[in-house]
Amino acid sequence: MTKLPLGEQDLPKPLPLRKLIGPSFILLGLGLGSGEVILWPYLASNYGLGIAWAIVIGLTMQFFINMEVERYALAFGESVFVGFARLAKLLPAWFILSTFLGFGWPGIGLGGATLLGSAFNIENVQIIGIVIFLLIGVILTFGKTIYKTVERMQMVLIGIGVPFILLLTFYLADASDFVVLAQGVVGQGEGFTFLPMGIAIAAFLGALAYSGAGGNLNLAQSCYIRDKGYGMGKYADKISGLFRKEGKQKFKITGNKFPETPQNLANYKKWWKVINAEHFIVFWCLGLITMLTLALLAYVTSYGQGGDTEGIMFVITEASTIGMKTFPQLGIIFLIVTGIMLCATQLTVLDSTSRIMTENFLLLTRGEEFQVSKVYYTILWIQILFGITVFSIGFDQPLTLIVLGAVLNAFAMFVYSGLLILLNNKMFSKALRPAIWRNVVMALTFVFFGVFSFMTISEKLFG
Repeated sequence: MTKLPLGEQDLPKPLPLRKLIGPSFILLGLGLGSGEVILWPYLASNYGLGIAWAIVIGLTMQFFINMEVERYALAFGESVFVGFARLAKLLPAWFILSTFLGFGWPGIGLGGATLLGSAFNIENVQIIGIVIFLLIGVILTFGKTIYKTVERMQMVLIGIGVPFILLLTFYLADASDFVVLAQGVVGQGEGFTFLPMGIAIAAFLGALAYSGAGGNLNLAQSCYIRDKGYGMGKYADKISGLFRKEGKQKFKITGNKFPETPQNLANYKKWWKVINAEHFIVFWCLGLITMLTLALLAYVTSYGQGGDTEGIMFVITEASTIGMKTFPQLGIIFLIVTGIMLCATQLTVLDSTSRIMTENFLLLTRGEEFQVSKVYYTILWIQILFGITVFSIGFDQPLTLIVLGAVLNAFAMFVYSGLLILLNNKMFSKALRPAIWRNVVMALTFVFFGVFSFMTISEKLFG
């Protein structure tokens, strides 16, 4: 087990729920741009709502994954990547590689550019993509505190976009559509049970991986709740804007443990209860409503329509149908709203991946304190320039990039589900480690992603 220093502080008293709202909105926003806006609606538009059961399963698995990530950051005030580095010194290299391979391809940003280009009749979506990536770089570089910039943006966009989509769906859907959705939640499709014949396993696995943030982005939750100040995160340093005075200060990535006094243990139990409530309300409940609603909207606007439902064109088909059933401008507004949501997700993805690769790069250097902002912004702009390069060579199939990244992320989730079980049972005392039933859920998640990952790999290798 690799030695990394841990200080010791008392666990702060828990904060009320209203002051903890925020980190789960970031994860929900990450999910909006991949599984919720693109992959699940894509599957619903092509195969119907009989696959809705998998939305519930995928989101529930990610809820339990995220809570084990939060458990670690709450108790130690450091990211879970530091904990993984304590298990094996080469794990940071894996997380750098798997994060870049899973999210380096700018499929989500290109999806947003495609929808905005369609809304404003701009044919060259690559130019829009380049502008979006440059704007993302400016927003993150000049923000005061990175966490607050991302949190506020996602809360505003979700607060506007989700109610708009809910109202639109309830207006367009009739009672029979809701019956079909309810049947799909229990696995009853139109002519199939659970999985339709001919469904692309890669797209299905990708949608499961993106039922929420997906891939290594779930692990970035530990960075966000640390920066929010959950538990021992109160003592942690935070990443500031590049040109802020704070951004030039040293940043300690290791955290603190708390002595297991009766008061600290009582505070821990209260913290655990309130952060479970925050994540359940925002991530699971709001996420499930949003994902099922977007799948239903895709079903009532594009399922069985014929024509081109390949790639991201099914969203444009949705917008066209919305315009015909209401008025043309509403279809354009739908494209703009979903396009902006995708662009905002791309911003949060770039922030999360930059955080992940920064911390793991620093862990590989074996130091304790670093000028983290410079490393973070170097990695951020490398990713931005990579995305711009992909746009510049003319790639225009965002769904292909998203599915490719999602399959890689599903395999990454298989790997770190097992690592989380090991970490949280090794690092915690008996009084703090996960309950047996949570370990069982995590073990089932580990097996689930493992089976589907190897099914997908086999399909690609052997047809």
